[in-house]
Amino acid sequence: MEKETSAHHFPVTLKLRLDWSEMDLFGHINNVMYFKYIQASRVNYWEHVGFMSRYFVEKIGPILVSSGCQFSKPLFYPDNITVEVRIEFIKTTSIGLHHRILNGKNEICAEAHDVIVLYDFHKNEKVAIPQELREAMEKSSKK
Repeated sequence: MEKETSAHHFPVTLKLRLDWSEMDLFGHINNVMYFKYIQASRVNYWEHVGFMSRYFVEKIGPILVSSGCQFSKPLFYPDNITVEVRIEFIKTTSIGLHHRILNGKNEICAEAHDVIVLYDFHKNEKVAIPQELREAMEKSSKK
């Protein structure tokens, strides 16, 4: 399976170098590391659309509700990967993210799906996504 040619489908990307220490006994990158790459992609996306700056000012920020990954090809050291992300949905208090991990040959090695809610860490409750964050997410998905 090869990467879609239209870059606007997964507009926010993160380049990462695989590390020797991420391999397991079987000589490929351990499946736990895929979740590390997905987390890096998720945080990169949050920074890209402004979730993190809002958190530091108001203590309102994203919190992960669920994450799942479908593995399709092993990753091997040495290599450089690209982790792409796009919005799947935006609801009142939650968003869905779709990540793809591509190896150096541009082959899809895994796809992951996250559900995230916006959370008020002072009140300990989820909150509605403000219009400016919604607009930033919608704008980022059109690039």
